[in-house]
Amino acid sequence: MIDLHSHVLPGVDDGARSLDESVAILAAAAEDGATQIAATPHVRADYPTQAETMERGVAELNRAARDAGIPIEVLTGGELDLEYAARLDDATLARFGLGGNPAVVLLECPYVGWPLDLRDLVFQLATRGFSVVLAHPERNPDVQADPELLRPLVDAGVLVQLTAASVDGRLGSRPRQASRALLDAGLVHLLASDAHAPQVREVGMAAAAAAVGDAPLARWLTEDVPAAIVSGSQVPARPQRPPRRRFGRR
Repeated sequence: MIDLHSHVLPGVDDGARSLDESVAILAAAAEDGATQIAATPHVRADYPTQAETMERGVAELNRAARDAGIPIEVLTGGELDLEYAARLDDATLARFGLGGNPAVVLLECPYVGWPLDLRDLVFQLATRGFSVVLAHPERNPDVQADPELLRPLVDAGVLVQLTAASVDGRLGSRPRQASRALLDAGLVHLLASDAHAPQVREVGMAAAAAAVGDAPLARWLTEDVPAAIVSGSQVPARPQRPPRRRFGRR
């Protein structure tokens, strides 16, 4: 599996507080089956992370993982606030590119209120050569009330990322129900941990993949689409669900 959303960098935002805690997150992610994990620190007013800080931290964590014998690669990235993303120049946006892909940015969906100008921002970023992954919209009350809010964005090329702990219910019933509605509507493209610590909001993606209840779809969400983002290749088609058998037929 490839995890493209985590707060594993030590002392940068509200995630890992120390290098030891970062290494523990990496160990937990590797044990759960992740081979790569993107460090995506917040880039917003309360955590105005600089690209060089993120890049330095990723290099440090890769060294720490090697020293500890943890079989995982840490990738670059950032979780960008909508207003911050609009203000950053192209070179800086590219350095925060998701999974090291300079043409894809991870935008943070707000937890309260629906940003009416989000589609305009997506269009503006597209004209500058950037595609968008939208992080954890299932945790937004407006999306929980109306999952179809995401349809125009997906039609415009936005990829949607759910938090693993939402899918398997660790974050409560409303995120879980919204996750299921979005999955059923075909409005989800990848799962990620959004891990902040090894104990709180556990890193695990395997449980969420199992909760999807469709092995080919789970593989697409946790392996195929993230791999395409990292490599800069075209996102593969969503696997088709097998037709449901009618009662009494074999």
